[in-house]
Amino acid sequence: MGFFDEVAGGLLKNVFSGQDAQGGMLESIMAILKSSESGGAEGLLSTFNEKRLGEVMSSWIGTGENLPISSEQIQQVLGSDQVQQIAEKLGVSPDDASLGLAEMFPQIVDKLTPDGSLPTQDLLHHGLGMIADRLFGKRASPPRCRHNII
Repeated sequence: MGFFDEVAGGLLKNVFSGQDAQGGMLESIMAILKSSESGGAEGLLSTFNEKRLGEVMSSWIGTGENLPISSEQIQQVLGSDQVQQIAEKLGVSPDDASLGLAEMFPQIVDKLTPDGSLPTQDLLHHGLGMIADRLFGKRASPPRCRHNII
């Protein structure tokens, strides 16, 4: 079973039930990675570095083993306000939202960086679109990204 199948098949089913919740989590991650306000993926890496968690995100980008991230570390990097917004959007608690982000973020970043480097914005948009297509089917419309989540 491949990465996309795992996500589509319920990677987060312990936290979220149904495709809508998974789609909402994917939408949230896509918005974070695409946000021009935060500098996109490069800005997120800078934030990880500022929070002394740069090696964690760098492991997701690199070609080696992915280091785990805790839900508390996700809240530290993204901020409790942003996690709260994501939780409200998904209809879950902030703890569940940060747990889902901690489970899904490393895998999404890892799959978007197969050569060990951050993609350009165009390639990032393309890669995120491919993930959405695999999750929601090519005929289904992927969730729209809202850039005001950040």
